[in-house]
Amino acid sequence: MTRPVILGLTGSIGMGKSTVAEMFLEEGVPVFDADHEVRVMQGPGGALNEAIEARFPGSTGPEGVRREELGAQVFGDPHALAALEAIVHPAVARKREAFMIEHAGAPIVVFDIPLLFEKGGQEAVDRVIVVSAPADVQRRRVLARPGMTPEKFAHILELQVPDAEKRARADHVIDTGTTLEKTRAAVRELVASLRETRH
Repeated sequence: MTRPVILGLTGSIGMGKSTVAEMFLEEGVPVFDADHEVRVMQGPGGALNEAIEARFPGSTGPEGVRREELGAQVFGDPHALAALEAIVHPAVARKREAFMIEHAGAPIVVFDIPLLFEKGGQEAVDRVIVVSAPADVQRRRVLARPGMTPEKFAHILELQVPDAEKRARADHVIDTGTTLEKTRAAVRELVASLRETRH
């Protein structure tokens, strides 16, 4: 039995990755959103809260993980961060396996991985799709977010592989610096061509 072609969807902050992920869903392509899964598992009654609380006392409550408290305990401490990742990553991997079993018959699936290149995630996917927009569009989008400052934005960019390098390493680039219609058409075209190659 052939397994689905796995597309890794990535892009720097403010490039419109979430919008493009939605477009894949609209085209009937299953999308695995690791960040969403983590939010659920760390939310109220989340599956990871007990283990996180045991390792990082005071970092959870009825509302789930208290991000500020947990961040304060983990920030700048590689050992603490590694301990947190040892709790979170295996749980996400199990969710991803369940997703792949559920969608085993699909021709293509998407893994939404914000830090695909930064964390070496390209090994787990067949093709990489990078969502990109001109730098001025990206900057405008990001600075419009609540609580975002130019300093925070600059710091985030420092931690991310530059957009030009991502585009150079991508199998497909989807431009979101244009109209939604054009971006949607690009997604539709890509999905159609990938489905075509499966038959």
